[in-house]
Order: sequence, then C-alpha cells, then structure tokens
Amino acid sequence: MNRYDIVFIGHLGTGTIVPFEGSPFVERGSPVLFAAIASSCLGKRIAAVTKISESKEYLLEPLKTAGIDLFVQPGEITQYRVVFPTANIDERQSFLIKGGGHFAISDIPPFEPCLIHGCFMGVREFQLDLMRALKARGFRLSVDMQGFVLQADDETGAVRLKDVPEKKEILGMAHFVKLDAVEAQTLTGADVLQDQADILEDWGSSETIITSSEGVLARSKGKTTFVKFTNRSTRGRMGRGDTVMGSYLARRLDHSVEDSLRFAAALTSIKMESTGPFRGSLDNIIERMGVPFPC
Repeated sequence: MNRYDIVFIGHLGTGTIVPFEGSPFVERGSPVLFAAIASSCLGKRIAAVTKISESKEYLLEPLKTAGIDLFVQPGEITQYRVVFPTANIDERQSFLIKGGGHFAISDIPPFEPCLIHGCFMGVREFQLDLMRALKARGFRLSVDMQGFVLQADDETGAVRLKDVPEKKEILGMAHFVKLDAVEAQTLTGADVLQDQADILEDWGSSETIITSSEGVLARSKGKTTFVKFTNRSTRGRMGRGDTVMGSYLARRLDHSVEDSLRFAAALTSIKMESTGPFRGSLDNIIERMGVPFPC
C-alpha cells in the first residue's frame, strides 16, 4: 500500500481572474494545486489524486516540480471565471464555465490510512458519499467547506453561496475544517469570525480554520488563535485559503495550533504577493514569521 502523511484530492483547473483594478488574466490554479504545493516545503510525504486529459497534462508540472507524488486518472479539468467587483478581496463573483465531474471511492488508490484533504468542486452529494466511505476506511479527514457551500447554477454557471443541510454531519466527520469568512457566515448566520468559530465548534468541528482579508483564525478545543497576514499586495489572492490550509496541515503534523497558524499565515502572505502557487523557500517563511504587520 502507498504510505503518505497527507493526500490531497481534487480537480486541476484554469481560471480567468478579473481584479477590481487592473487587467484580467488567466491563472492556472485550483484548490488541489495551491494546497498541495503549499504543503510540500516541509519534507513531508505528500500525494495528490486528480483527473486530467492528455492535452492538459502540462498543468501537472508545478506539482511534479514540488516533489508531490501524483495519482492521475483520465478526466476533465475545471474552468472558471472570478470577478472582484470591489476593493474588498473577500467579495467575489464566481462562474463555473466547465465542471470536472466528481470523485468516487473507486477513484482512490490503495493508500494506508492517513490524513486526506478534500479540495472538491462538484455536486455535494457525491462529496459527502466519498467522505463517508473514506471515514469508514480509517482515514482522518480535512474538508474545504467551499466545495459544499459554493454551488453553480446549471444554466448560467453563476456560483451562489448556499447553506448545507448536512453541515453538522460533515463537521462531525472531519478532523480539520476550512472556510473563509463569507462561507462561514452562510453556514452560521454570524458575521464575526469569533462567533462563527464558536458556532461551528458547537456543531462538532474539532479544528476550524477561517480565512479573511485581514488574516486567519484557528479554533481548537475551546481556544481561538488569530494571526494577521503581512502581504503587501493582493495580486495572488486566488488560492489564499487553499494555501493556508495546505501549509497549516503539513506544519500541524508535528507542531502546535499557534505555531502552525503563524507558519501558514507567513507562507500565504508571501504567496499572495504574486499569482500562482507558493514559490518561496522555507527560509523565506521563517523570516516572514518574524515580520510585523505592514503599516
């Protein structure tokens, strides 16, 4: 059986990004790409499970360069368009141009039970079925609630935020839960990060990570930690939460919540200063961990 510290599951994709100020640009990126690469700088055993067609295999190169083991099956990538209508980078309008289908338990290679992070983009019923099957096989689960909360209109492709009836079951199955402030508000009805974290914990979330434009919050065992981002640019805003989660999970394997959050915030701050996945070094991260929030 294949043995890894963390396995990431999800589609690769390309997106047209329309910033509030500046020209639109095309970015190669998806949750699995941003998260897996962010986790790869700590020497852990990392793998990614994805689907892709032969014509799009060039999208795998950043993952290969990062030393991530790939388990690839034939399939389609996801294509999307994201518009930032205001200077508030937490506010965005997303459109699904083409979906990539879904993952089933039969798509998962024979891994020894480990931590699996689901970077899903698709029909929530299939995602939930896969989580249940993985849990039954003894895997520890980390889930990105974005894949459940964001649902695309079948006709227009417009992505809307929707509550998730099964949210308490999902929270109860996962060891780690990732959301941004807007997604957390959709689920809880609260607009303050601390309140959102309290509610999610009451509903069964063991360890919750919530990102916002200011920074990232972690809630675990009744204790809340918040760390500010130190980025000087938001050009690389896409993939913020995925980068936080990938780096946090890798660090969290052998560090405290507080240290892991500081590490993730520093790495993500560097990533947000340019487009694409994280391309810095471990030294860059450690140095940034000591940098105060810019005036």
